[in-house]
Amino acid sequence: MFSDPKKNLTQFDVMPTQSVGDFGSGAGYYTLPLAKMVGDSGRVYAIDIQKDLLSTLKNNAAKEHLFNVDIIWADFEEPQGLRLGDATLDRGVIANVLFQIENKDGFVKDVNRVMRPTGKVLVIDWSDSFGGLGPDKKSLLAKEKCRKLFEGGGFIFEKEIEAGAHHYGFIFKKG
Repeated sequence: MFSDPKKNLTQFDVMPTQSVGDFGSGAGYYTLPLAKMVGDSGRVYAIDIQKDLLSTLKNNAAKEHLFNVDIIWADFEEPQGLRLGDATLDRGVIANVLFQIENKDGFVKDVNRVMRPTGKVLVIDWSDSFGGLGPDKKSLLAKEKCRKLFEGGGFIFEKEIEAGAHHYGFIFKKG
């Protein structure tokens, strides 16, 4: 079984009224379920560099009458590239994007900056390449390195979650 966003999110304590960032939202596999979880009083910030995917996501959210989704074009390689204010988010989701980011340390520090003091982050990434799916093996970020990356960026490891046969999942809280 490949990674299932809804199953992964059931293991992450997202509550109504919260503000959540979907870092590397793509077409919205996590954004749309998150928008339903936080409800009309919450906000989901779909953050990606691919404008065409953000446009598709905006249209899909409107079709589902999810008007609590904010679309943000951002470049994770830039300082403060997330384009959010300090301490904006209660929760963050980073799914299948770490292998694409060159400046991982800078990205994690920027995620820490936008999280509130009680903030938590769900990290899902590829543990291997399978049948031509997933990143090149050289691009994979081993789960041990992922944990060290986030702990070095000011987060505290909370727990590991079941994220599918070819993925790993961690929950970190802001330190």
